[in-house]
Parts: sequence; C-alpha cells; structure tokens
Amino acid sequence: MSNENTRGNVPVGAGADRGRSPYNTGTGFRTGTGRGTTRRKEAERPRALTVFALVDLAALSLMFAAVIVGFGPVWGSLGYLLPAVGGAFVGLVVAWVGAWRRFPAVVVTALAVVGYFLFGAAFAVPHTAIAGVVPSLDSLRELMLGSVEGWKRFITTAPPMQSFPDLGVIPYLLMLLVALIAGTIAWRAKHAVWAVVPVLAGLVGVILLGTVDAALPVAQGLVVTIVALLWGAVRVMEARVGTHSITTASSEEATRRLRWYRVRTGATILAVAALAAGFTGPLLLPPKPDRTVLRETVEPPFDIHEYTSPLVGFRHYKKEVRDEEMFTISELPKNGRITVATLDQYDGVVYDAAGDGGESGFYTRVGDEIATTATGKPMSIDITVTGYRGVWVPEVGSLTGVSWKGANAEAQTEGSYYNQETHTAITTAGIRPGDSYTLNTLVTEEPSEETLKKSEIDLDVELPETDQSGMPQELPAKTTQFTGTETDAATKLFNIRDGLQADGFLSSGLEGEPLSRPGHSAERLNTLLAEEEMVGDDEQFAVALALMARQAGIPARVVMGFYPDKQSEYEEGKPWSVLGSDVHAWIEVPFKEYGWVPIDAVPEEKPQMQPQPESKEEPKPPVLQDPEPPEEPEHAKAGSVEDDDKEEAENEGFDWGLLGMILLAVGIPLLVIVGPIVAILAYKARRRTARRNAEQPADRISGGWYEVVDVVTDLGTSVPRGATRRESAGVIAGAHAAPSTLMLAHRADETVFGINDPTPAEVEAFWAGVDELVGGLRSTVSTRQRVRAALSLRSVWVRGAERRRAQAVARATGTKKEKR
Repeated sequence: MSNENTRGNVPVGAGADRGRSPYNTGTGFRTGTGRGTTRRKEAERPRALTVFALVDLAALSLMFAAVIVGFGPVWGSLGYLLPAVGGAFVGLVVAWVGAWRRFPAVVVTALAVVGYFLFGAAFAVPHTAIAGVVPSLDSLRELMLGSVEGWKRFITTAPPMQSFPDLGVIPYLLMLLVALIAGTIAWRAKHAVWAVVPVLAGLVGVILLGTVDAALPVAQGLVVTIVALLWGAVRVMEARVGTHSITTASSEEATRRLRWYRVRTGATILAVAALAAGFTGPLLLPPKPDRTVLRETVEPPFDIHEYTSPLVGFRHYKKEVRDEEMFTISELPKNGRITVATLDQYDGVVYDAAGDGGESGFYTRVGDEIATTATGKPMSIDITVTGYRGVWVPEVGSLTGVSWKGANAEAQTEGSYYNQETHTAITTAGIRPGDSYTLNTLVTEEPSEETLKKSEIDLDVELPETDQSGMPQELPAKTTQFTGTETDAATKLFNIRDGLQADGFLSSGLEGEPLSRPGHSAERLNTLLAEEEMVGDDEQFAVALALMARQAGIPARVVMGFYPDKQSEYEEGKPWSVLGSDVHAWIEVPFKEYGWVPIDAVPEEKPQMQPQPESKEEPKPPVLQDPEPPEEPEHAKAGSVEDDDKEEAENEGFDWGLLGMILLAVGIPLLVIVGPIVAILAYKARRRTARRNAEQPADRISGGWYEVVDVVTDLGTSVPRGATRRESAGVIAGAHAAPSTLMLAHRADETVFGINDPTPAEVEAFWAGVDELVGGLRSTVSTRQRVRAALSLRSVWVRGAERRRAQAVARATGTKKEKR
C-alpha cells in the first residue's frame, strides 16, 4: 500500500523519516507550510531557489519596464532610467533574500531601509556620492529629505525633471517599494498573482506624478495585462501540477510538454488580442484622452504674495537710479520688451501678481529646461547684472530654460520659479550685481495696431476680481466718457487709450517736470482721473488703463519691465546696457488670434505743461482726506535682497526647522523598523509575566509549560495541536535532544492534576526548571535563529487559534478551560 494519501502527501514518519524518534514526527502529514496544505518534499524548498523563480523574475521585470517608461515625458531625457531601474533592482534583491532566508517582515523592512541608503547614492543622487558610488553625508541627507519632501517638490516643479538631479530620489524610492512588495508576494505567497497589485499601483503612481502627455499608454497597458495574465496562468498550472508527488520519467516529460503547450497557446491568444487592441485602440480612443495628474490639480506651495509687487518701486528707478546701469542684455529682439513681472490682481492699494491658477497661472519650480507649449523663434540671451537687485527675474518672451552662473548659481537654481501663463520668473535667492544668467526663450513678433483694431478680444478670459469699493470713484464716469456708445471691445480699448494719451501729461516728478506723486492706489488714481490735465508716469497711466479696460468688460493686466525709448542708447543686434530710466509699465490684453498683446498708455511729453514755480518759503505739507502712500525709499525696493551684516548674523543662527525635518526623516524609518520589534518583545514579556503571576497556582504551572511550548514553536518546531503534555514533550525531546522536557511534563501533570494546589515553593521550583530548559533549548541554535525566534509571531498565532477553539468548546460544553 502506498505511503501517500489521496493528495500525494507522505504521512509523517513514513519513507525517509523511518528510524527517527517518534517524538520528532508528531501526528498528521508533513507539509511545506505547516498550515495544513500538503505538498511534496521538493515544495518545502524556498521558491526563490527554484528554477521557477527565474520565470517570476522575468515576468516582474517586464511589468516593471512598462511602469518605468512612464517617467519619460516628465523627466525629459533618459536620465530617469538609472534611479528607476536601480530602485527596482534593490527592491528585487531584498525581496529575493527575504524569500530565500524566510526572514520575517520586520527583517525584510530593515534590509530595504539599509539597501535604500546604501545604493541610493549611486542610483538616485550620484552627484553627491564619493566617486559617484560611495555614499557621503550629503547623499544620506538628500535621501532622507527626499523620501519626505521629494514627493511635494516633484509635483510642484515644472518639467523636465532632468534639471533637478536631487529629484531622482522619487523614481528610485517608488520602484524600490513596488519591486520589494511585488517580489515578496511572488516568491513567498501562495497566490502569487497578487503581485500584480503593487505593479498596477506603481503604474498609477507614475501617471499621477507625470504630465498630461503620456509616454506609451497603449503599449504599457498591453505589456502589463498580457504578462500578468500569462504569468498568472503559469503559476496556476504549476500549483496544480505540484500537488502530485509520484513522478516518473514519462510523467515528468508529459508535464513538461503540457506546460509548454499551455504557455504557447496562452501566449498566442494574448498576442493576437494585443495586436487587435494595438490597431483598434487608437481608433476607438480620443486623440488626446483626459489624463489626471497631481501637478495639474495640486496647488504648488510657493506663495508669490510673500514678495512685494515690483510696481511699488517703479518711481525709484525713474528718480533714484535713472542714470545707473541695471544690467546688460546680449541681444534684444526687434521691438522686444524685457519683462520683470506681470500683475493681474488689484486690491485698491497695489497691483500684484495673483498666481492662484487659471489665467493667473501657478509659480512652479523650474531649471535649465522648461517644457512649454508656446511657439516662437528660439533665442539664447545672456544677461549680466550690474546694478539691479531683487527677486523678480528680468526675462524676454516665453522661457524654455534659465541657466544661472556665478557664486550664487546653486541657490538661484534651487529657488527659481516660473509662471508660464504670465511669463514671469522669480528666484527666492535674489539677484545681485555680479550675477549672470542665460535665457533660452521663444519670441514672437507683435502685431501692428491696425491689425489689432480689426481683431477680436477674448472676453472669456477670467482674471481675479477686484472689490468695487476699492476702485477709484472717478473710474466709471471717466470710462464712459472715453468709450461713449461704442460696443466693439477692441474699439473701446483703443478709445480709452487715446483718451488717456490726449488728456495726460508724462511726468515722473523730476527737476523741471510738473509735480507728480508716485504710487497707484485708488486715491492716487482718483486724483489723476479727476484732473482736467492728468499728470503721471507709466505707473499711473498703465494701472488706470488696465482698470478702465476691466470696467468696460475687457480683460487686462499690468506689466512692468524695460524697453528702449527715444532717449535710450540702443542699437538693434548689439548688447544693450539697460539704465534705470528705461523702466516702463504697460498693459496686456488677450486677442483670440495673438494671445496676450502689449498696449502702451504713456502720453507724449508735452512742452506746454510748465512746471510750477518754486516758492522760496518751504511749503507746508498738504492735508489730504486719506493718507498718501509715502514715496518708496531705496531700502524698500520691490523684491530687494539686502546683504547687510544684520541679515548675515540672523542667517548664521541654528536652523531648527532643518533639524526637525532631519529628525522626522530619520525617526519615521526608525519607528517603522524598531516599533514592531519593541512591540513583539514587550508582548512576549507581558505574556510570560502574566503566566508566572496567574491567580491560581495550578495556572502558574500550566503557564510555565505553555512558555516552553511557545519558545519551541518560535524556534521552528511544530508541536501537534491537541497533544498532551507528555506527547508534546516527546516531540520536543526528539527535536532538540532535551530529555529533561519529559521530566518537566510529568511534574506539570502531577501538580496540575493533583489533589492539592501546588505550594509557592513548588511553583518557583517548576519555573526554575522552565527557565533552565528554555535556556538550554536556545543555546543549541545559532544567534541568528535565536533573534529570529525572539521576533517570531508563530507562537502568538498558534496560541490564539487554540484559545479560540477552547472558547468554542467551553461555550458548547459549559466547562472551564485552563488559562493560557
């Protein structure tokens, strides 16, 4: 009669196990998992060491490749391959080692953390590593901070990401986690197809972290689907074949043929389906399907309102530094303008940049390359700063990249932000004399005024609303006066412009010019519009034109920048040294055919407007109903970055925020690793104390025996369920060569089932025997096995199952169970 049962399993003690101690056999059938699923002896070998592990590796690698290519559009180059492939490699290695050695989850997690930091320097941040491979302190810092802050920076930075090598931490960490979880499931779980779940999660993660431009969506989906289905079919077939223990040469050959037949058949069917989907998919799907990504839905944390609008310092350029050189530009396109800031939000005091989405756009972090959908003539323009100071970056056209040079280049690159809707750039590190940078930009030719008058203004553009209570009181009447009964938006716009130029006089309040107060608050503009002869400079006229256009229902925004006028020493095609007097302000209006187009509102300087004679007596300051905004002092220039000794002293203070972030980045991984270890050890210590201090003396004896059984269970020896103490002692004695276990079991039976309760002395003596036996059992195994047993939860699960079964029996019979 065969020694196998109906499922092909060998009864324990039969065959190769004959001659061994009966205590080493127990009862039932030998299994590979110890949980009732019987398998052949070969199945007890870790799958990671079998040839089938290579099949799993190939399937996972193909699916990982489909996930990784999704980083292409957002990265802008092939630079993402090193961190992404490196992360997948580290994750698979850790998963394989864990499956091979059958490490618990705590140990696998610890290995993953070690692998993350050990190989992250070479794969994710090689620019900070020693010789590009060996981790340095900077590498560890980048890896720690990147694991916490990198996700936010990744989705709030304008692509391509190749300009920011520190963001390589994200594809590295994401693929490491995906590979670790998928590999662990594939090589350790019974139903390995669940490994597809983390792969799909990784695919969704790459999509969310990417851009609206997809990589190869059809190919990615087909690869993941086909490989997952084919791999799942192979794993199911292996599981079915693996239940048969009796094998012969002919049966093995038949099994081999069956495997290849099913693989070929499945592959053929799926290949045909893939071809059909590949040809029909693009026809059925829309040309550019909607794609949800985080960078389009998450508002960047950068707050532009932390920086003063540069328009408040407009008069400073006109008066204080009008003859000083601000910067030199290598080339300015014909009729080109240098933009400092585009402002689209007015609060009655200051015209500011909104940056809250929509037509106001977002300020996103950028580098030496900026992905854009704008069109135009590409140009490379060099700017050398000589006198300009501020955080607002003078630029031209629509930027496709900015490269900083000089001693402060790293900080300026790190703090560069750009708004693609308003074409406004800013660097939080500030610009100082001596700095230089190169703009890669796209420039377009401005349409003529005659062309614009025949064009149509896009009235659907939505800009931030302004509270009417903060608008100049004279604004509605003046707007109606200039527009009359005209209904065409373009005609109304130029009528307002012409009216301001006809009734306005240009003056910056310089010597020999009419008195002209600075500022563009509602009070200042109300004074301007109420005068029969309006006196002001670009600041007042540009804001007045923008507000009057918006009063007439025309979207308009104010721009401050530089461009050459009649007094400028500018020659087309040659470098131009920009002076403070070259500063100007204008408005932009959206035309359907041309986008945002600049419109000037500055009137011509008119000699008939004579300055008021100066009085010999010092005039008393005028008394106004509303306080006037003071003229902007030099030290309060918009966006200025002072570099005095006081600021340096403050900057030298200890950065508690950075320390807290580092502690958080270090503490979370340590908590993930150490927390479960402490919890397991604390639970086992509490369990032992509860057993030794049980209320009933007999329960203390029983608890001592359960402590022995649990220690043996954690060491890897399965004690049969339902066995008596003496039967369990036989198994333990045979497995660990510990005959004293039998004596301890006899003492426990005699004490528990005796007539009288055990005395405290007998309890202490029994526990002394328990401690001696447990110490002897642990001394027979290696240090690694002792550590593994200390962290094992096997005894907890077994004891919990027995407790639940005992409770069910107690409820059915009404008997009282022993306390365990």
